[in-house]
Amino acid sequence: MNDLLIVLCTFPDLGKARETATALVESQLAACVNLIPAIESIYRWQGKVETSSEVLALFKTTPAAYPRFESRLRYLHPYDVPEIIALKPEHAADAYARWIRECVI
Repeated sequence: MNDLLIVLCTFPDLGKARETATALVESQLAACVNLIPAIESIYRWQGKVETSSEVLALFKTTPAAYPRFESRLRYLHPYDVPEIIALKPEHAADAYARWIRECVI
């Protein structure tokens, strides 16, 4: 059964991304988080085009845990409007999917 979610979320710096990722893995709301530093984001904010260096986090969780996961992520996140995008993978290796389900409560 492929009941996994990959959640994309950007952070202002590696320290905050690492702190948040660690908290979500320790609380068993995410099984794993990949941190991809040094991305550049170009976006419209309050009527102006902005550019920022950010860190992209890829969280692995389950649909059952998602409401608690998202609530905790919003609480820990420093942005007023954090990017939180949950994607359901079409396919995942059975052993990897099983591991995620075992890690997330």
